[in-house]
Amino acid sequence: MDAVFLSRVQFALTSGFHYIYPPLSIGLGLMLVLMEGIYIKTKNPLYKQLTKFWIKVFALTFALGVATGIVQVFGFGTNWARYSRFVGDVFGSALGAEGIFAFFLEAGFLGVMLFGWERVSPRMHYFSTICVALGAHFSALWIVVANSWMQTPAGFKVVGEGDSTRAVVTHFWEMVFNPSSVERLTHVLLGCWLSGIFLVVSVGAYYLLKKKHLAFAKSSLKMGLVMGAIVLFLQLLSADDTARGVARRQPSKMAAMEGVYKTEPRTPMTVFGWVDEKTEEVKGLKIPGLLSLMTYLDINHPVTGLDRIPKEDRPPIGIVFQAYHLMIAMWGLMVLCVAAAGIAWKRGKLRESKWVLRALVGSVVFPQIANQTGWMTAEIGRQPWIVYGVLRTHEGVSKIVQPGQVIGSIVMFIVIYVLLFALFIFLLDRKIKEGPEGDLEALYRDPYAKS
Repeated sequence: MDAVFLSRVQFALTSGFHYIYPPLSIGLGLMLVLMEGIYIKTKNPLYKQLTKFWIKVFALTFALGVATGIVQVFGFGTNWARYSRFVGDVFGSALGAEGIFAFFLEAGFLGVMLFGWERVSPRMHYFSTICVALGAHFSALWIVVANSWMQTPAGFKVVGEGDSTRAVVTHFWEMVFNPSSVERLTHVLLGCWLSGIFLVVSVGAYYLLKKKHLAFAKSSLKMGLVMGAIVLFLQLLSADDTARGVARRQPSKMAAMEGVYKTEPRTPMTVFGWVDEKTEEVKGLKIPGLLSLMTYLDINHPVTGLDRIPKEDRPPIGIVFQAYHLMIAMWGLMVLCVAAAGIAWKRGKLRESKWVLRALVGSVVFPQIANQTGWMTAEIGRQPWIVYGVLRTHEGVSKIVQPGQVIGSIVMFIVIYVLLFALFIFLLDRKIKEGPEGDLEALYRDPYAKS
């Protein structure tokens, strides 16, 4: 194994672990704004209880997100020095904007949100919660802008020669609004929202199973299921828009995502299956013409296949295909969970539907898997380019990094991340078992009791 492959594995490890936490922060930020907004409007103490509980969980995810994100910055300098030199002008402006508009906004109001309940007015506290949530969203905005530029670079020119070659921004807003940034930002934020929403749903279902904090559980489930239904529908629309953009701008990635080897009219869509890269075939359940219809709204329009892509420009087919289809499967499971819970709720039988509640408790992992496999699809599908069509991945790795050094760092990161994840699960589990502050059950009769 060479240093390029090992450096890619290392960055995948650090990025994948980091990406557990920011989506939770962003999704919980949205839910906190809704919960506290209802409290400000209605003065209902239940929603204050909801907000105070989830603020503590938000703080946990925020802390781990910051800690694990710093590692990636060092990775650019140690393993990807040539890449960092090439994109420094572009990333410097985007990540600098993140620091100014996102991190300072979050950090500036986080203390007020956490500790200001009895120290500032309710409206000032709510304003702080909104600012923290906006900061989390702004952070995602600039990170996705930078990553989207790697997918569809725009607003730049290349200067210098040899190792001094670098990309220089010629038009800042063209760089920001590069061809894929808006559609990818929408898709990413909706995925982040689902992470927070399904954590709220999972905890509400857990309390309902344990017959604890019933008013809290009902409100959490109601808000989570309603928001989940809305966001899942929006994610479907966003996915369609994003896939069309990939087909137009990165045909090799689309061909890998759908396992299209042959360019032909009435291109079939594989619902599920597996890729045989030796025979260049995809075996599984296929629907003729569906991919052409969904991509171009024309059943006879051929989707560009890998036969039109030089072999040296093709991404790994099997892993991209499976990651993409697993992402879609997770969306389907989330839809099934929300639909089953909605039907049981409407019939007044959710409390007795143990299998539905257990599915809702476990559903917290579905958006996490979807987010991870979505990023795998985007990043591995871009290969062999680190900046699509401009800079190849092997050209971006540091020259002096040795394979043994990278292996040592990977082992170290695995040990540290296992310990960090164990700590995260321990603290989250303890907080959930402790439950919300105060006993409001005296104020609310059993929400499932018949009138």
